[in-house]
Amino acid sequence: MDIVSIPGSRIVEIARLAFATPDVDFLCFGESDQPSPAVARDALVAAVDAGETRYPDVRGMPELRETIAGYLTGLHAKAVAENRIQVAASGMAAITIALNAIVSAGQRVVLHGPIWPNIGNAARLRGAIVETIDLIPTANHGFRLDLDRLDSLLIGARVFVLNSPNNPTGWTATTDELRAILGIARKRNVWLISDEVYSRLIYDDRPAAPSLLDVAEPTDKVVVCNSFSKAWVMTGWRLGWLVVPEGLRDPIADIVEAIHSGVAPFVQRAGIAAIRDTATVANFRAHCAVGRQLVSDALSDLNGVRYTPPFGAFYAFVGVEGLTDSLALALNLVKHYGVAVAPGIAFGPAGEGSLRLCFAQSPDRMARAMTRLRDGLRAARA
Repeated sequence: MDIVSIPGSRIVEIARLAFATPDVDFLCFGESDQPSPAVARDALVAAVDAGETRYPDVRGMPELRETIAGYLTGLHAKAVAENRIQVAASGMAAITIALNAIVSAGQRVVLHGPIWPNIGNAARLRGAIVETIDLIPTANHGFRLDLDRLDSLLIGARVFVLNSPNNPTGWTATTDELRAILGIARKRNVWLISDEVYSRLIYDDRPAAPSLLDVAEPTDKVVVCNSFSKAWVMTGWRLGWLVVPEGLRDPIADIVEAIHSGVAPFVQRAGIAAIRDTATVANFRAHCAVGRQLVSDALSDLNGVRYTPPFGAFYAFVGVEGLTDSLALALNLVKHYGVAVAPGIAFGPAGEGSLRLCFAQSPDRMARAMTRLRDGLRAARA
């Protein structure tokens, strides 16, 4: 086969079976069943009606860049200037742009695992050597990052990709951990790409998870990627952004021109409206908190199941004692129990033995899905 190939997604494998199977509760994608905000839909329609359908500024509409910069400045400890904002066609596009800007063939890219597989695959498409440092399970079924091991692994590396809050585990780095990671990167002269798409989905009184934008300087070798998909319930809109080091926005815009040539202006108008409607994120986080509690209630008394409610994101990462083939179990859950979850192996070898499910669904759907999942896990354990 005369094309470049990458490993296929096992999440997609589950989804295809679920789509073809009647009456399945669909929890395997990182997507809610809630509608996108009405203000975003109205803004898009108004922009189309007004004729905003032409080629955009590849850097992003100035009004959207200013809105994002103001939003981030209000959310984090350090101000973010508009001239550091680059709009992108989704969070994944933002990560791909960052990798294209930083990584050449043969260079080492370090990830922490388990992690969403698209990030490693995007690095492989650059010809990078991808290495993984596994998150360490803790006594309470949480996770932590071994900073000493990271320090050693980053010797000679080009970039470390951080994802906090993490997909699939919900692990969320503390501010002290972020300072330590930044210090290691500075010492080793390594770039940091920080995937922060779940930064607003945390379950305490903080407005956002700790961010590298709280601790890094504008001149640090740090790129922070974000998206409207998760916190604003806008998965299909394909709108995201990067915060890049001072003075590098225009060279990165040239890469955006080559990759996707900008984002439709009517979609960008929807993004402006979404950010300004501050109720959307608060309401969606409260919605996710209900699903998170329903998972906890359903799994708390199941023998052989390891689960702690996540600090961030909207996933339950459920360990099953003795499980060595999470893909087979996930397929069985679709076929025989009517619930689709992602196999842990989809997130790398460190994810094997677990299942990931998205709890950002309506309470009725979550309650039904949890009953089905409990039945399936009981049968698997038996």
